[in-house]
Amino acid sequence: MSLQTLVEQASIPPSGTVSSIPFDPDSFNEAVMSTYGRFPLALEKGAGCRVWDTQGREYLDFVAGIATCTLGHAHPAMVEAVTRQIQKLHHVSNLYYIPEQGELAKWIIQHSCADRVFFCNSGAEANEAAIKLARKYAHTVLEIEKPIILTANASFHGRTLATITATGQAKYQKYFDPLVPGFHYVPYNDISAIEVAISELDEGDYQVAAILIEPLQGEGGVRPGDVAYFQKLRQICNETGILLIFDEVQVGMGRSGKLWGYEHLGVEPDIFTSAKGLGGGIPIGAMMSKKFCDVFQPGEHASTFGGNPFVCGVALSVCQTLEQENILQNVQERGEQLRVGLNAIAAKYPNHISEVRGWGLINGMELQADIPLTAADVVNAAIQEGLLLVPAGPKVVRFVPPLIVSEAEIDLALQMLEKALAKITG
Repeated sequence: MSLQTLVEQASIPPSGTVSSIPFDPDSFNEAVMSTYGRFPLALEKGAGCRVWDTQGREYLDFVAGIATCTLGHAHPAMVEAVTRQIQKLHHVSNLYYIPEQGELAKWIIQHSCADRVFFCNSGAEANEAAIKLARKYAHTVLEIEKPIILTANASFHGRTLATITATGQAKYQKYFDPLVPGFHYVPYNDISAIEVAISELDEGDYQVAAILIEPLQGEGGVRPGDVAYFQKLRQICNETGILLIFDEVQVGMGRSGKLWGYEHLGVEPDIFTSAKGLGGGIPIGAMMSKKFCDVFQPGEHASTFGGNPFVCGVALSVCQTLEQENILQNVQERGEQLRVGLNAIAAKYPNHISEVRGWGLINGMELQADIPLTAADVVNAAIQEGLLLVPAGPKVVRFVPPLIVSEAEIDLALQMLEKALAKITG
């Protein structure tokens, strides 16, 4: 079945006209800093789970802005919310009450374990807010003079100085030292390593104030958390007063098949963060906490754009659409379908593919470590077949389509992937 047929079946109006202004990558590179290793593709339009480049070629989008376009592209609910809010009020200062901000915060609280919400602009900013909140709590409640936050090896928490320091991957920290003090790294899913670290760091004076961790490591290779490990983490934090912070920037907002990743693990964090899928592609971040650790006072943290009427109005429409259209059920069903299909492909390529893993619609296909084939090679080959994928490290191909993806689109993506693999492994 062709992509155009899928579009027609979904009653999505065609939107693939070629740009009237030719795209010039050389001109682009002269003007824009080279902070990204871009694939040779310039995207111009989107509808549902498909996008078009500036030459009018269409692609099936299993990147979704890297787990961000929750409802796909040009979803009617978002179009209506954007139009309504921009005509009403798009930005005012947090010097004043913002009703849309309050409504979004209430929705999050009603659908999570949170008691309080702080809004910002990105996942990195949300994690910065969590780090600051944990440090203030450490000083004012735990009476720790030099607090340390434990994070995991292979984690990813953002690109600011504090969040790249929190990120347990040296490649993101190179050339940016001196890094922010107060972080210590431990292996993921290894409870004995956590216990040893706390014992050694707290010898003499208490230092460990918080554990910042992803329920599923995204950039670290799509590695789900172990239930027993996370339940033991919760027990340790309960016994010691250490704060448990979950980075849900990539896995939250329904991506995992549940609204929040922590729901897979049978525990509740004290603080957790969200961004990416929260706004469906509109830039927004949020840091949520339980009431007992909400120690911020006016003037101690802020954001000019955070929680403005525009982003909150659109994000609320995304949240309500997730709920009203029962999209979580689709995530569960399509995620299972995708993993079954990927495992079938892996069985055909045992010398090339070592494992398929994930939750809901965040899934990774790991390549064998001892072969030259890389995730970028697979992504490039898939682009040639009309399928957009994204690496999660050098050896893991990540599949994160919009949460509205259909059964037929999953089947089509698997067909495209198999064609791509046949060409590069033959």
